[in-house]
Amino acid sequence: MRMKKLMLLASFAVLMVLATGCGSAANSEADGGSGSKDTEKLSGKLVVGGSSALQPLAAAAAKGFMEEHPEVQIQVQGGGSGTGLSQVAKGNLDIGMSDYFAESGDGIDANSLVDNKVAVVGMTAAVSPKAGVTKLSKEDLKKVFTGKVKNWSELGGKDEKITLVNRPDGSGTRATFGQFALDNETPAEGITEDSSNTVKKIVSETSGAIGYLAFSYFNDDSVTKLAINGAEATDENVTNGKFPVWAYEHMYTKGTPSKLEKAFLDYMMGDKVQGELVPSQGYISVSKMEVERDANGKTTKKSDTDID
Repeated sequence: MRMKKLMLLASFAVLMVLATGCGSAANSEADGGSGSKDTEKLSGKLVVGGSSALQPLAAAAAKGFMEEHPEVQIQVQGGGSGTGLSQVAKGNLDIGMSDYFAESGDGIDANSLVDNKVAVVGMTAAVSPKAGVTKLSKEDLKKVFTGKVKNWSELGGKDEKITLVNRPDGSGTRATFGQFALDNETPAEGITEDSSNTVKKIVSETSGAIGYLAFSYFNDDSVTKLAINGAEATDENVTNGKFPVWAYEHMYTKGTPSKLEKAFLDYMMGDKVQGELVPSQGYISVSKMEVERDANGKTTKKSDTDID
């Protein structure tokens, strides 16, 4: 009787060990085999395109993501916000980048797209250093872009003919600058370029030229960053609402994101991108903003006090 009791206890102990082992294996498998979902193996390809203002940040983030996930390939291309929205809506892009809300896009079914606000970008006029101008009122800025003022000497600058460098229709940078810097007045004819890098190059090499760029492109002294209405074009003034020309940087997916799309979007909102890449690349984290803006362009303090 004593021997039978000992055998039963031994069998019970063995069963407990086996059960514990199976439980550990099950937990390990559920967590990707390492106890952390972050190490889950991902593979596949994403094509991301659209806003040239967001392109540098997206490209830097894609590089970091691919280093962590070697079996993933992410292609980041420009083309403008209009292209980003139209092509993601058609299914030709996995993620469409835009400087403006899909609701503002011509012919875009915004209800079919899922919005992810991944950053904020400030934008201002980029002026040739030879123009001798560092700040303008909004009224004078509108006179410049509508062609009412044709020489910088009329605004206290040097005797240099003004050359306008515009962006094409569909550009998110053009839409944002036009709405919040020019009060939706139509710019006069000038040079039209769809690449921010090309706009910067033309402005830097053309005496008296003026265009407009995201803050992230003002990373050297080749062009002058213009203050508007007495407000310097700085991250702090965008954050507190003093500088009006800014936009959310959107990443849209068509419907619910796939597993790989969601993983990359989560990475975009993680500490590495938001805490390191966003500021180092010249962008602003959405979480830092003291104001917010809706699809109609209405800007309010986060306490819901209208500041427009």
